[in-house]
Amino acid sequence: MAENSIQITDLDSSQRAELFGEFQKNIRDIESWFSVRCRQQGSEIRLIGEGEDVQVALGCLERLVELARQGLLTDRKVAETLMMCKNRLHPDELKASVRLKKTLILPKSRQQNAYLEAISRHDVNFGIGPAGTGKTWLAVAKAVEALEQEQVSRLVLTRPAVEAGEKLGFLPGDLAQKVDPYLRPVYDALYEMLGFDKVEKLIARHVIEVAPLAYMRGRTLNHAFVILDEAQNTTPQQMKMFLTRVGFGSRAVITGDITQTDLPGHRTSGLQQVLDILRPVEGIGFTHFTARDVVRHPLVQNIVEAYEDYERKHPQD
Repeated sequence: MAENSIQITDLDSSQRAELFGEFQKNIRDIESWFSVRCRQQGSEIRLIGEGEDVQVALGCLERLVELARQGLLTDRKVAETLMMCKNRLHPDELKASVRLKKTLILPKSRQQNAYLEAISRHDVNFGIGPAGTGKTWLAVAKAVEALEQEQVSRLVLTRPAVEAGEKLGFLPGDLAQKVDPYLRPVYDALYEMLGFDKVEKLIARHVIEVAPLAYMRGRTLNHAFVILDEAQNTTPQQMKMFLTRVGFGSRAVITGDITQTDLPGHRTSGLQQVLDILRPVEGIGFTHFTARDVVRHPLVQNIVEAYEDYERKHPQD
Protein backbone atom coordinates (compact mmCIF):
# COMPACT_ATOMS: atom_id res chain seq x y z
CA MET A 1 0.00 0.00 0.00
CA ALA A 2 1.16 3.54 -0.77
CA GLU A 3 0.39 6.74 1.06
CA ASN A 4 0.57 10.45 0.25
CA SER A 5 -0.93 13.63 1.66
CA ILE A 6 -1.87 17.22 0.93
CA GLN A 7 -2.05 20.25 3.22
CA ILE A 8 -5.12 22.55 3.12
CA THR A 9 -4.01 25.11 5.72
CA ASP A 10 -4.65 28.03 3.34
CA LEU A 11 -8.36 27.22 2.89
CA ASP A 12 -10.91 28.98 5.08
CA SER A 13 -13.94 27.19 6.52
CA SER A 14 -16.25 27.90 3.57
CA GLN A 15 -13.61 26.80 1.05
CA ARG A 16 -13.07 23.58 3.00
CA ALA A 17 -16.82 22.96 2.98
CA GLU A 18 -16.85 23.36 -0.82
CA LEU A 19 -13.84 21.07 -1.15
CA PHE A 20 -15.37 18.27 0.92
CA GLY A 21 -18.88 18.69 -0.46
CA GLU A 22 -22.15 18.07 1.31
CA PHE A 23 -21.83 15.08 3.66
CA GLN A 24 -18.22 14.61 2.45
CA LYS A 25 -19.55 13.73 -1.02
CA ASN A 26 -16.50 14.94 -2.97
CA ILE A 27 -14.14 12.96 -0.74
CA ARG A 28 -16.30 9.85 -1.11
CA ASP A 29 -16.28 10.31 -4.89
CA ILE A 30 -12.48 10.46 -4.91
CA GLU A 31 -12.36 7.27 -2.84
CA SER A 32 -14.73 5.37 -5.15
CA TRP A 33 -13.33 6.67 -8.46
CA PHE A 34 -9.68 5.96 -7.62
CA SER A 35 -9.97 3.06 -5.15
CA VAL A 36 -8.25 4.93 -2.33
CA ARG A 37 -9.06 5.81 1.26
CA CYS A 38 -9.02 9.44 2.42
CA ARG A 39 -8.25 10.33 6.03
CA GLN A 40 -8.40 13.89 7.34
CA GLN A 41 -6.18 14.85 10.24
CA GLY A 42 -6.50 18.55 11.02
CA SER A 43 -5.31 20.44 7.95
CA GLU A 44 -3.92 17.34 6.28
CA ILE A 45 -5.69 14.88 3.98
CA ARG A 46 -3.95 11.51 3.65
CA LEU A 47 -4.57 9.20 0.70
CA ILE A 48 -4.00 5.46 1.10
CA GLY A 49 -4.10 2.87 -1.70
CA GLU A 50 -2.12 1.38 -4.56
CA GLY A 51 0.80 3.50 -5.80
CA GLU A 52 -0.62 4.78 -9.12
CA ASP A 53 -4.14 5.18 -7.70
CA VAL A 54 -2.80 7.35 -4.88
CA GLN A 55 -0.84 9.57 -7.28
CA VAL A 56 -3.82 10.10 -9.59
CA ALA A 57 -6.15 10.77 -6.66
CA LEU A 58 -3.62 13.21 -5.21
CA GLY A 59 -3.46 15.09 -8.52
CA CYS A 60 -7.26 15.24 -8.58
CA LEU A 61 -7.43 16.51 -5.02
CA GLU A 62 -4.79 19.16 -5.79
CA ARG A 63 -6.90 20.45 -8.69
CA LEU A 64 -10.00 20.57 -6.48
CA VAL A 65 -8.09 22.43 -3.76
CA GLU A 66 -6.95 25.02 -6.31
CA LEU A 67 -10.52 25.49 -7.56
CA ALA A 68 -11.78 25.85 -3.98
CA ARG A 69 -9.03 28.39 -3.30
CA GLN A 70 -10.21 30.43 -6.31
CA GLY A 71 -13.88 30.12 -5.34
CA LEU A 72 -14.64 28.25 -8.58
CA LEU A 73 -15.57 24.83 -7.21
CA THR A 74 -19.02 23.69 -8.34
CA ASP A 75 -20.63 20.25 -8.71
CA ARG A 76 -19.97 20.45 -12.46
CA LYS A 77 -16.30 21.34 -11.90
CA VAL A 78 -15.93 18.43 -9.50
CA ALA A 79 -17.43 16.01 -12.03
CA GLU A 80 -15.24 17.36 -14.84
CA THR A 81 -12.10 17.17 -12.72
CA LEU A 82 -12.85 13.60 -11.61
CA MET A 83 -13.40 12.53 -15.20
CA MET A 84 -10.24 14.18 -16.53
CA CYS A 85 -8.12 12.68 -13.76
CA LYS A 86 -9.65 9.24 -14.18
CA ASN A 87 -8.82 9.41 -17.89
CA ARG A 88 -5.26 10.54 -17.04
CA LEU A 89 -5.77 13.89 -18.75
CA HIS A 90 -4.05 17.16 -18.01
CA PRO A 91 -5.70 20.39 -19.19
CA ASP A 92 -2.54 21.32 -21.14
CA GLU A 93 -3.11 18.31 -23.44
CA LEU A 94 -6.34 19.79 -24.75
CA LYS A 95 -5.60 22.60 -27.21
CA ALA A 96 -9.06 23.30 -28.66
CA SER A 97 -11.36 25.91 -27.13
CA VAL A 98 -14.48 27.94 -27.81
CA ARG A 99 -14.10 31.66 -27.16
CA LEU A 100 -17.39 33.39 -26.50
CA LYS A 101 -17.91 36.96 -25.37
CA LYS A 102 -19.28 35.77 -22.02
CA THR A 103 -17.02 32.79 -21.35
CA LEU A 104 -14.27 30.47 -22.50
CA ILE A 105 -15.31 26.83 -23.01
CA LEU A 106 -12.63 24.14 -22.85
CA PRO A 107 -12.91 20.44 -23.76
CA LYS A 108 -12.94 17.90 -20.92
CA SER A 109 -11.74 14.82 -22.81
CA ARG A 110 -9.59 13.91 -25.81
CA GLN A 111 -12.69 13.17 -27.86
CA GLN A 112 -14.25 16.52 -27.00
CA ASN A 113 -10.98 18.12 -28.10
CA ALA A 114 -11.06 16.16 -31.37
CA TYR A 115 -14.73 17.10 -31.86
CA LEU A 116 -14.05 20.84 -31.56
CA GLU A 117 -11.09 20.57 -33.92
CA ALA A 118 -13.20 18.63 -36.46
CA ILE A 119 -15.98 21.25 -36.38
CA SER A 120 -13.37 23.92 -37.08
CA ARG A 121 -11.98 21.97 -40.05
CA HIS A 122 -15.04 20.45 -41.73
CA ASP A 123 -18.28 21.91 -43.05
CA VAL A 124 -20.25 18.78 -42.07
CA ASN A 125 -19.59 16.94 -38.81
CA PHE A 126 -21.14 14.05 -36.91
CA GLY A 127 -20.92 13.66 -33.13
CA ILE A 128 -22.06 10.20 -32.06
CA GLY A 129 -22.15 8.84 -28.53
CA PRO A 130 -24.04 8.43 -25.26
CA ALA A 131 -25.84 11.11 -23.28
CA GLY A 132 -23.74 13.50 -21.25
CA THR A 133 -20.70 13.57 -23.52
CA GLY A 134 -21.19 17.20 -24.57
CA LYS A 135 -22.19 16.58 -28.20
CA THR A 136 -25.01 19.13 -28.31
CA TRP A 137 -23.47 21.53 -25.79
CA LEU A 138 -20.22 21.88 -27.73
CA ALA A 139 -22.01 22.10 -31.08
CA VAL A 140 -24.14 24.97 -29.77
CA ALA A 141 -21.00 26.61 -28.35
CA LYS A 142 -19.27 26.45 -31.75
CA ALA A 143 -22.42 27.82 -33.39
CA VAL A 144 -22.54 30.79 -30.99
CA GLU A 145 -18.82 31.41 -31.55
CA ALA A 146 -19.31 31.44 -35.33
CA LEU A 147 -22.21 33.89 -34.96
CA GLU A 148 -20.30 36.23 -32.64
CA GLN A 149 -17.30 36.21 -34.98
CA GLU A 150 -19.63 36.89 -37.95
CA GLN A 151 -18.57 33.69 -39.72
CA VAL A 152 -22.29 32.97 -40.25
CA SER A 153 -25.33 35.21 -40.26
CA ARG A 154 -27.73 32.92 -38.39
CA LEU A 155 -28.14 29.75 -36.38
CA VAL A 156 -30.61 27.02 -37.26
CA LEU A 157 -31.17 24.42 -34.55
CA THR A 158 -33.46 21.49 -35.25
CA ARG A 159 -34.38 17.98 -34.18
CA PRO A 160 -37.04 15.41 -35.06
CA ALA A 161 -40.13 15.51 -32.85
CA VAL A 162 -40.18 11.89 -31.71
CA GLU A 163 -41.46 10.91 -28.26
CA ALA A 164 -38.94 9.02 -26.10
CA GLY A 165 -41.02 5.91 -25.50
CA GLU A 166 -44.00 7.87 -24.12
CA LYS A 167 -47.31 8.97 -25.57
CA LEU A 168 -47.70 12.57 -24.53
CA GLY A 169 -51.08 13.04 -26.14
CA PHE A 170 -52.41 16.31 -27.53
CA LEU A 171 -50.20 19.37 -27.16
CA PRO A 172 -51.67 22.87 -27.72
CA GLY A 173 -50.33 25.50 -30.11
CA ASP A 174 -48.87 25.52 -33.61
CA LEU A 175 -46.23 23.03 -34.79
CA ALA A 176 -43.32 25.07 -33.45
CA GLN A 177 -44.95 25.30 -30.01
CA LYS A 178 -45.73 21.57 -30.01
CA VAL A 179 -42.07 20.64 -30.47
CA ASP A 180 -40.70 23.24 -28.03
CA PRO A 181 -40.41 20.64 -25.21
CA TYR A 182 -38.21 18.47 -27.44
CA LEU A 183 -35.86 21.40 -28.12
CA ARG A 184 -35.47 22.46 -24.49
CA PRO A 185 -31.83 21.23 -24.16
CA VAL A 186 -30.86 23.49 -27.07
CA TYR A 187 -32.61 26.48 -25.49
CA ASP A 188 -30.87 25.78 -22.18
CA ALA A 189 -27.45 25.83 -23.85
CA LEU A 190 -28.23 29.08 -25.67
CA TYR A 191 -29.50 30.79 -22.52
CA GLU A 192 -26.37 29.86 -20.59
CA MET A 193 -24.03 31.07 -23.33
CA LEU A 194 -25.82 34.22 -24.48
CA GLY A 195 -28.27 35.11 -21.74
CA PHE A 196 -32.07 34.84 -21.83
CA ASP A 197 -32.82 38.37 -23.08
CA LYS A 198 -30.32 38.24 -25.95
CA VAL A 199 -31.53 34.82 -27.10
CA GLU A 200 -35.14 36.01 -27.16
CA LYS A 201 -34.15 39.11 -29.18
CA LEU A 202 -32.15 37.03 -31.68
CA ILE A 203 -35.06 34.62 -32.06
CA ALA A 204 -37.45 37.53 -32.64
CA ARG A 205 -35.10 38.84 -35.37
CA HIS A 206 -34.83 35.33 -36.87
CA VAL A 207 -31.06 35.31 -36.32
CA ILE A 208 -31.62 32.19 -34.24
CA GLU A 209 -34.18 29.73 -35.53
CA VAL A 210 -35.19 26.75 -33.42
CA ALA A 211 -37.50 24.55 -35.44
CA PRO A 212 -38.70 20.99 -35.97
CA LEU A 213 -36.97 19.00 -38.67
CA ALA A 214 -40.17 19.02 -40.73
CA TYR A 215 -39.63 22.76 -41.34
CA MET A 216 -36.36 22.09 -43.20
CA ARG A 217 -37.88 20.53 -46.30
CA GLY A 218 -37.61 22.66 -49.43
CA ARG A 219 -35.14 25.13 -47.93
CA THR A 220 -31.51 25.98 -48.74
CA LEU A 221 -29.59 27.26 -45.74
CA ASN A 222 -26.81 29.65 -46.80
CA HIS A 223 -24.37 31.36 -44.40
CA ALA A 224 -25.84 29.46 -41.45
CA PHE A 225 -24.61 27.20 -38.69
CA VAL A 226 -27.07 24.30 -38.64
CA ILE A 227 -27.35 21.73 -35.85
CA LEU A 228 -29.44 18.57 -36.08
CA ASP A 229 -29.81 17.15 -32.56
CA GLU A 230 -31.13 13.69 -31.59
CA ALA A 231 -30.39 12.55 -35.15
CA GLN A 232 -30.82 8.88 -34.21
CA ASN A 233 -34.55 9.57 -34.46
CA THR A 234 -34.43 10.63 -38.11
CA THR A 235 -35.52 8.30 -40.87
CA PRO A 236 -33.10 7.75 -43.79
CA GLN A 237 -35.27 10.05 -45.90
CA GLN A 238 -35.19 12.80 -43.28
CA MET A 239 -31.41 12.53 -42.92
CA LYS A 240 -30.90 12.85 -46.67
CA MET A 241 -33.30 15.79 -46.76
CA PHE A 242 -31.42 17.57 -43.97
CA LEU A 243 -27.95 17.05 -45.42
CA THR A 244 -29.03 18.41 -48.79
CA ARG A 245 -30.25 21.66 -47.14
CA VAL A 246 -26.68 22.82 -46.43
CA GLY A 247 -25.83 25.79 -48.64
CA PHE A 248 -22.89 28.09 -49.36
CA GLY A 249 -20.98 29.42 -46.37
CA SER A 250 -22.79 27.07 -44.03
CA ARG A 251 -21.66 24.51 -41.51
CA ALA A 252 -23.67 21.56 -40.19
CA VAL A 253 -23.26 19.44 -37.07
CA ILE A 254 -25.33 16.28 -36.59
CA THR A 255 -25.46 14.76 -33.12
CA GLY A 256 -27.06 11.60 -31.78
CA ASP A 257 -26.80 8.34 -29.87
CA ILE A 258 -27.46 5.32 -32.08
CA THR A 259 -28.10 3.14 -29.00
CA GLN A 260 -31.17 5.20 -27.98
CA THR A 261 -33.40 5.27 -31.03
CA ASP A 262 -37.06 6.08 -30.36
CA LEU A 263 -38.34 5.41 -33.89
CA PRO A 264 -41.48 3.24 -33.88
CA GLY A 265 -41.72 -0.23 -35.34
CA HIS A 266 -37.99 -1.00 -35.53
CA ARG A 267 -37.56 1.49 -38.36
CA THR A 268 -34.02 2.11 -39.64
CA SER A 269 -32.30 5.11 -38.07
CA GLY A 270 -31.11 7.69 -40.57
CA LEU A 271 -28.06 8.32 -38.39
CA GLN A 272 -27.08 4.64 -38.34
CA GLN A 273 -27.44 4.37 -42.11
CA VAL A 274 -25.65 7.61 -42.97
CA LEU A 275 -22.51 6.51 -41.12
CA ASP A 276 -22.08 3.73 -43.68
CA ILE A 277 -23.05 5.89 -46.65
CA LEU A 278 -20.83 8.90 -45.95
CA ARG A 279 -17.82 7.22 -44.34
CA PRO A 280 -15.85 7.25 -47.64
CA VAL A 281 -16.73 10.88 -48.43
CA GLU A 282 -13.85 13.29 -47.83
CA GLY A 283 -14.43 16.56 -46.01
CA ILE A 284 -16.87 15.13 -43.44
CA GLY A 285 -15.87 14.75 -39.77
CA PHE A 286 -16.91 11.84 -37.56
CA THR A 287 -16.31 11.91 -33.80
CA HIS A 288 -17.35 8.93 -31.68
CA PHE A 289 -17.77 9.39 -27.93
CA THR A 290 -17.79 6.69 -25.24
CA ALA A 291 -18.63 6.48 -21.55
CA ARG A 292 -15.16 7.86 -20.79
CA ASP A 293 -16.30 11.21 -22.22
CA VAL A 294 -19.39 11.62 -20.01
CA VAL A 295 -19.23 14.93 -18.12
CA ARG A 296 -22.41 14.71 -16.08
CA HIS A 297 -22.71 13.33 -12.55
CA PRO A 298 -19.81 10.90 -12.00
CA LEU A 299 -22.25 8.00 -11.57
CA VAL A 300 -23.56 8.53 -15.13
CA GLN A 301 -20.22 7.40 -16.57
CA ASN A 302 -20.45 4.17 -14.59
CA ILE A 303 -24.05 3.64 -15.73
CA VAL A 304 -23.15 4.14 -19.40
CA GLU A 305 -20.18 1.78 -19.07
CA ALA A 306 -22.44 -0.86 -17.47
CA TYR A 307 -24.91 -0.59 -20.37
CA GLU A 308 -22.12 -0.79 -22.96
CA ASP A 309 -20.76 -3.91 -21.26
CA TYR A 310 -24.23 -5.49 -21.15
CA GLU A 311 -24.89 -4.71 -24.82
CA ARG A 312 -21.58 -6.29 -25.82
CA LYS A 313 -22.54 -9.48 -23.96
CA HIS A 314 -26.16 -9.48 -25.18
CA PRO A 315 -26.05 -8.03 -28.73
CA GLN A 316 -29.48 -9.38 -29.68
CA ASP A 317 -31.44 -7.97 -26.71
